[in-house]
Amino acid sequence: MVELYGKTLSRRQVSERSGMLSQFAGVRLMTLGDGVERGIRMLEFRTGSGLRFTALVDRALDIADCDFKGQAIGWHSPSGFRNPGLHDYEGEGGLAWARSFSGLLVTCGLDHILGREEVPADSYNYPGRKTVIHSLHGRVGTIPARLTGYGETWDGDRCVLWAEGTVQQSAVFGEDLHLIRRIEADVGGNEIRLSDRVVNHGFNRTPHMYFYHVNVSHPLLDEGSRYLAPIRDVVWAGHAGERYQAQKVGYRTMPAPQSGFSEQVWQHEMAADANGEVPVAVVNDQLGLGFEVVTRKDQLPCAYQWQNFQAGQYALGIEPSTHHVLGNLAARERGEMIWLEHSESRSYDAVFRVLDGAGAIAEAEAKIASIARQPQQDYPAPSGNFPGLADRA
Repeated sequence: MVELYGKTLSRRQVSERSGMLSQFAGVRLMTLGDGVERGIRMLEFRTGSGLRFTALVDRALDIADCDFKGQAIGWHSPSGFRNPGLHDYEGEGGLAWARSFSGLLVTCGLDHILGREEVPADSYNYPGRKTVIHSLHGRVGTIPARLTGYGETWDGDRCVLWAEGTVQQSAVFGEDLHLIRRIEADVGGNEIRLSDRVVNHGFNRTPHMYFYHVNVSHPLLDEGSRYLAPIRDVVWAGHAGERYQAQKVGYRTMPAPQSGFSEQVWQHEMAADANGEVPVAVVNDQLGLGFEVVTRKDQLPCAYQWQNFQAGQYALGIEPSTHHVLGNLAARERGEMIWLEHSESRSYDAVFRVLDGAGAIAEAEAKIASIARQPQQDYPAPSGNFPGLADRA
């Protein structure tokens, strides 16, 4: 059954009340037409519950806008949703990625994540290339998808909005990795479901790294908003040392935007529930609004928290990852790099869920606390203990 406007309706009853489902909900394809966004194909999803989000076909089918009952959740950075044709992957010493960095979801990978690194190129089987220079967070987020389908599908009295596409990161004498992505949302529902599969379409043994950069902002993010997660250990803080407490911003409670704020990054070791799932949420108790990200520990065993509270760029990132923040070379040295042979693949599942009201927030908070109670101090000392991932890799 479909929950719409306080009523439980069958498919017939929904049809009786409209000429087309698009009156209430649906998926439609459009093209952005101005500025740096010109030419980007975009799918707009409306579930009828107040949840609206967009997926950028020409940027890896990543999720750009996200709002609920008129309240923004997803982050819009100053860069805008830049057309990938304007992107310079290798520019600015590997930091040009930041000129295309915006939206609720920015996917990072497929063969590299985190900072700029130079790594061996022996897996390419091309004598003329000894090393590969990777820029920040990899290439995939600025590659257009081939849209293989979208629409609405009824299964009895349940209706699912969906889209599918393939993102191909390929080169002669290089990698040939394909990301096959499906996005779903129920009519009347408050969640987005993401199903990804990364497959090595090539014939050389190829490295694979992956993570989701999930970015929320105002009004969900505001002074007093809270970060909730089943943290067993705070592993690392990128701002440790002299800057560790100097900005007076801990990991639990968020401040208002600040001038001169330098980004803070944490790596947390998360616990999973009995089903292997790791829920992480940002909640605004004053608004009665929250946003929860649920991933699987066996797929994305590492987790970062990104705090960018600079005025004009105000954002918080939930970032489940395949690898530690130590990076590409360290993953190779520790025996933790994922190597994909021809036709081998890795699958990733994520749920992005709106928490509507104090009751939903309390339920999510209780569930997270039942898995593991996060540290109560604002500045927990990082342990420096990076658990081994070799068995998984």
